[in-house]
Amino acid sequence: MQPVISEQIEQYCESHTSKESETLYCLNRETNIKIINPRMLSGHLQGQFLSMISKMMKPLHILEIGTYTGYSALCLVEGLQLSGELHTIEINEELENIVTKYFNQSPHKEKLFLHIGNALEIIPLLNKTWDLVFIDGEKKEYLQYYEMVLPLVKTGGFILIDNVLWNGKVVEEVVEKDIDTKFILEFNNYVQNDPRVENVLLPLRDGLLIIEKK
Repeated sequence: MQPVISEQIEQYCESHTSKESETLYCLNRETNIKIINPRMLSGHLQGQFLSMISKMMKPLHILEIGTYTGYSALCLVEGLQLSGELHTIEINEELENIVTKYFNQSPHKEKLFLHIGNALEIIPLLNKTWDLVFIDGEKKEYLQYYEMVLPLVKTGGFILIDNVLWNGKVVEEVVEKDIDTKFILEFNNYVQNDPRVENVLLPLRDGLLIIEKK
């Protein structure tokens, strides 16, 4: 996905954001060199934001839907409590090796749990109450993920949803065959009208929706 803000502004923001760790830098570089669709990576700016959210919350249990190569998980795990756990679910088994490689380099590796498979099938098996959830999986399943995890999130807990501006297409005329944009629009409107939560949509990268459970 291309950033909604200009590339010049994004570069300025990154240059005034704390540097990513050596592990994150190497993962970012390897993803861009070897993996298809490297723009799916959270990257430096969003990664640092996720890390700060986690550090402010000090969660015990984090759930991530959509690991990709593991960048966002490595950022989120930085704020976990000493006995905390981060469970991340990735449907693409071909990414398991690169995820495992970088998870093993993390000083928090004992807190990281990777699950390969369908999130809708795996989540009910985890049997956790979540303090923080990050959703970046299949766009057509966003509403299903949301409805599945919301009852499992503690009161005052947060759900973060990525790609909710969908390359700016949410404010453009929708092409009839553009199913993904329709799903994103439907999801955004659903959350906006959900009395169970409070929410704010930030124009960070491709749009990040922050949801607090009442």
